[in-house]
Amino acid sequence: MERVKRNDTVKVISGKDAGKEGRVVRVYPKASRVMVEGVNLVTKHERIRTTRRGAQEGGKQHVEAPLHLSNVMPVCPKCGVPTRVGARKTDAGKVRYCKKCDAEF
Repeated sequence: MERVKRNDTVKVISGKDAGKEGRVVRVYPKASRVMVEGVNLVTKHERIRTTRRGAQEGGKQHVEAPLHLSNVMPVCPKCGVPTRVGARKTDAGKVRYCKKCDAEF
């Protein structure tokens, strides 16, 4: 079972954006990476070109880059604290839960 899923709120625990919180936009399980909204912004340079209408597109753009899964920690929706996640079996299947307050995700 995955520790972090899409639309989870996570807190960055290490790296240049340590301490920031954000929503998970995408998960890359094979690469062990996650894309977090508003975190790990990198500058991409795109060639400036002219459109048919005469407007110019391109230049410097700030885009989000994936973070390694070990650098983020899920935030419990009940207690609001970054926590480790456990898994338990229920009648409905496996369920993730907070190791601190025992609330289900």
